[in-house]
Amino acid sequence: MTGGVVAVEACGLPQVRTAVPARARRQAWFVTACGCVLLWTCLIQLLTYGRVWRGWNPARLFLVIRDSVPAVESSFAPPPLVAPSPVLRSSMQAICFAQHQGTSKRTICDMVMVARLLNLTLVVPELDKNSFWADPSNFDDIFDVRHFITSLKDEVHIIKKLPKSISRNTSSHFLMMRPVSWSDERYYLQKILPLFNKFNVIQFNKTDARLANNLAFELQKLRCRVNYHSLKFTPQIMTLGNKLLHILRGKGSFVALHLRYEMDMLAFSGCTHGCSEKEVEELKSLRYAYPWWREKEIDSVAKRLQGLCPLTPEETTLILKALGFDKDTVIYIASGEIYGGEERLSVLRAEFPNLVKKETLLHPKDLHQFQNHSSQMAALDYMVSLESDIFIPTYNGNMAKLVEGHRRYLDFRKTMLLNRRKLVELLDMHNNKTLPWDDFASSVKRVVDESLGQPTCRKVLTDKPKEEDYFYANPQECLPNAKECLKVLGNSSSAR
Repeated sequence: MTGGVVAVEACGLPQVRTAVPARARRQAWFVTACGCVLLWTCLIQLLTYGRVWRGWNPARLFLVIRDSVPAVESSFAPPPLVAPSPVLRSSMQAICFAQHQGTSKRTICDMVMVARLLNLTLVVPELDKNSFWADPSNFDDIFDVRHFITSLKDEVHIIKKLPKSISRNTSSHFLMMRPVSWSDERYYLQKILPLFNKFNVIQFNKTDARLANNLAFELQKLRCRVNYHSLKFTPQIMTLGNKLLHILRGKGSFVALHLRYEMDMLAFSGCTHGCSEKEVEELKSLRYAYPWWREKEIDSVAKRLQGLCPLTPEETTLILKALGFDKDTVIYIASGEIYGGEERLSVLRAEFPNLVKKETLLHPKDLHQFQNHSSQMAALDYMVSLESDIFIPTYNGNMAKLVEGHRRYLDFRKTMLLNRRKLVELLDMHNNKTLPWDDFASSVKRVVDESLGQPTCRKVLTDKPKEEDYFYANPQECLPNAKECLKVLGNSSSAR
């Protein structure tokens, strides 16, 4: 026949011989090729969706509950920081957690980082209502939730609440655990992530200080973005805080004194220097009343000599005088209620009459909505401390470290860090009349001049992460001297 005989054999189809024109043969080849491509594509898609469906679990959760610079190179590199895939988001793998201090932003930053590292959904945290201050505040009473979620939408998928279909009490695959303190990326990737193969819900009972100071550079940068850009206070707090700052600016320059001489700190730490016998017993009873505080005997004298106690108002008065602050200095007390009340502040106020607090600067009506909400009141103090001309903490607690780091981030605003171990020794010598005032004053200035919040590279201590320089007090990866510190840390990490 004209055109001959053509053999068509493709994709395993039976051989067919027929005589057709050349044009028809070309059309047949084209249709056959397209059919093969379509067939193989469908087969691959079916196999892929089969694997995804078998591994998908809508109740799979990662719960984190809390009650109460440049990076070190890692041999186990974290995954690239890209947006979570739709498959992972729809599977509802999530992190949710609570914290006892609303303004302790470090836990939030750390959990955002963990969620990003493990490619999990983050649930807006709950705030613990059982702390010493019994603060009923919720997360959205302190932070702008909408801004928190939208500002991180390209980094982490965040939801406000767990779906109603998911109950913590009825979960059949529920694990409660406390993550290992000061852990790096490898711990969460190698130890925590595989647990999802067995458990649907993993509840972390503690999240404070559970993340290392030194992580991969990009993860550190994410910590900073969350801390300094995503965690904004609510409009109500911002408005009142700005009003407070306007009043203070009207008085000229001012010092923010974070006087951490409060009942909870003294009871928890066991520091009772300068207290009466009645006060000592009251603080001891309070410590024993809270099971998550230390229930053991504490040697207050030894702790103070080690520099582990907050300075008393009387000690602080001498330090401020030695540093050269005069009677006209405006000093803002950034703290809650001072233990012992106004009577305990009498010595400080006698030397510095311009001693002010938010309660004395604002009308009671302004503070009415924040009464009995210690976290919201602390947010006001945070704003003032951040914007003060000089910030002086008398104890290096959570808020003091956060403010110190934030001020470093804002072009190294002046912060006077007090080496309490050295200062207590000088104070005792002066009070015992073995160190004259002039010598005492010059010695205090030398001690304080050693650390004024200036640029410095964070130290790395092998196998002693708790004793390392704290990331949130010195977020060097986000500071102008990051490249210089990268070289220092790179050498330190190679020695590990």
